[in-house]
Amino acid sequence: MEKYEWIAPCHFGMEAVLKKEIQDLGYEIAQVEDGRVTFWGDWAAACRANVFLRTTERILLKIGSFRAVTFDELFKRTKELPWEAFLPRDSRFWVTKATSVKSKLFSTSDIQSLVKKAIVERLKARYHMEWFPESGQAYPLRVFLLKDQVTITLDTTGESLHRRGYRRLASKAPITETLAAAILLYSPWKGDRILVDPFCGSGTFAIEAAMIAAHMAPGMNRSFLAEGWTNLIAKKAWYEAADEAASLVDSAVKTDIQGYDIDGDVVAAARENAREAGVEHLIHLQKRPVSQLSHPKKYGFLITNPPYGERLAEKESLPALYRELGERFAALDCWSAYVITAYEDAERDMGRRADKNRKIYNGMMKTYLYQFLGPKPPRRAREEERE
Repeated sequence: MEKYEWIAPCHFGMEAVLKKEIQDLGYEIAQVEDGRVTFWGDWAAACRANVFLRTTERILLKIGSFRAVTFDELFKRTKELPWEAFLPRDSRFWVTKATSVKSKLFSTSDIQSLVKKAIVERLKARYHMEWFPESGQAYPLRVFLLKDQVTITLDTTGESLHRRGYRRLASKAPITETLAAAILLYSPWKGDRILVDPFCGSGTFAIEAAMIAAHMAPGMNRSFLAEGWTNLIAKKAWYEAADEAASLVDSAVKTDIQGYDIDGDVVAAARENAREAGVEHLIHLQKRPVSQLSHPKKYGFLITNPPYGERLAEKESLPALYRELGERFAALDCWSAYVITAYEDAERDMGRRADKNRKIYNGMMKTYLYQFLGPKPPRRAREEERE
């Protein structure tokens, strides 16, 4: 069976997490770069990757890659690619996004229009048509230029994979579902361990954790753009991916996942999101200030996205807020904490230097994942937690 290269973009700094996810699905890694992982797979790989991967934004089919330093080269090399193998006569296609980094060709609007024109010229010759109705399925393209190397892809996903379908209501400055899942998978937390988010907001960390614990695939309740590409991907492949996802769900799993927030309306929104995700019974959400953060058991995880202080009034309150967070964390017995924030004085105000610190770009914002590592529980304690 023929294999293709699939590109999965991710948050900068989380490439290793996505790589492991792809390998766990059984696919061979072709390349790992800043912000994306490329892997080999057949057409069914597009279905399974869209349904199962938690930490990527979308699944892109790599059509070709080449070097171009002039627009003539870009046009010629794009036209040489076998577009008729992917785009039907009535397909609607356009370059939805072009990016250029450290390349001589930097006008993204010119790149978009020229790539589209080159594809049209190729299809005119292959289909013996002068005009294309573009009345059929959508085939959006994405073009990346990095150091004059051009990569052209087709987007199989459509609406970004961070949109699981459950977050109807969002709080201020929410963390994306894909980044929350990446942090959870990056940490040593497992579904049978305690997890508390004292700044739960929309409930994203708690909901993603519950889905991981219950083996609920993040894309099992949404659709994907490439479901209409029946010239390339059989409907059966999508059904099989959905059936596989459904067969793995364990909704009876026992969990201790808690989320708090000082704003009662925000907590109500988080509960609604948890209901939409089908994990309300696996999460305890309540209105509670960080000053009341406590838990009687040992070896839990504090995983949270506290306020950054983007507004002046909020910024003035941050030292006291992080100091309180640090005091409550210190009172927990043998716990670990994973705190993602853009607040650069987090360690100072929490009163402890992080054991590890990873820089992560949350969109265009530079954030830090401060990791305060507690001791591993002995095997007997882990077994008692599961009971």
